[in-house]
Amino acid sequence: MNIFYKKNALRDALKPYKEKHLKIGLVPTMGALHDGHISLVKQALNTCDVVVVSIFVNPTQFDNPDDLQKYPRTLPADTAMLSNSVTAEKVIVFAPSVEEVYGENLTSQSFDFGPIAKVMEGKYRDGHFDGVGTVLTKLFAAVNPHKAYFGEKDYQQLLIVKKLIEITHLPIEITGCPIDREESGLARSSRNQRLTRQQKEQAAFIYQILKELKNKFSSNSIENLRKFATQAFEKHPYLELEYLEIADAQTLAPATTKKPNKKYRAFIAVYAEPVRLIDNIALN
Repeated sequence: MNIFYKKNALRDALKPYKEKHLKIGLVPTMGALHDGHISLVKQALNTCDVVVVSIFVNPTQFDNPDDLQKYPRTLPADTAMLSNSVTAEKVIVFAPSVEEVYGENLTSQSFDFGPIAKVMEGKYRDGHFDGVGTVLTKLFAAVNPHKAYFGEKDYQQLLIVKKLIEITHLPIEITGCPIDREESGLARSSRNQRLTRQQKEQAAFIYQILKELKNKFSSNSIENLRKFATQAFEKHPYLELEYLEIADAQTLAPATTKKPNKKYRAFIAVYAEPVRLIDNIALN
């Protein structure tokens, strides 16, 4: 499997594909790969001739320096997992340094993503989506892909990326991929590596509550659904709820009542002691 650390080397490697007008896919990751990432790569390989998997822990999207420092960095294990899971000849790893991506200007560009960036993750993680938008514009420039693939676990981020494409007028097709879950229902996440065995077992409660919200959605008011979930976490001895939101699936506007012909999702952020976990589910 080819691994590149410099943008120029990556562009040289991709040049033959571009000259032959072959489809180039991009799966942006921050490493600590798991089966969820592999599912994204496999989906990309179904529709692209070559797939670039970027592995880069982006400093500008962390509002908590401690979270950035503790984020797992496992490049050798990541490349081994890719080699064992997909056709290595069709996958290129791009693992740049912070200096290679940002140069001497480690700052975020400011984007006007509109209301979708002001709720949930945008509300609780200051500057997060500006950091996401900044690093993606840099990765898009380095790879120049035809398509890019993102998991629906970060559903709000997926909508932000689509808005980024609209703002920048880049000719890139954005594909959202279903959430990949562990047997317990816990959404696969690189942060799960930081959970103890007990924390992981307890964190399965998050998906249990989301499924209950889905089951109760047709027969309960939005207010009652929020109250049910909030009270469930208040009683939980190990998990601390940061937010629970029921929102319009397209605009992310918080819902107060259910309207016909509207799709709704439940979004959640929970602390399992120091580890912050997010998840979501389609309600109808």
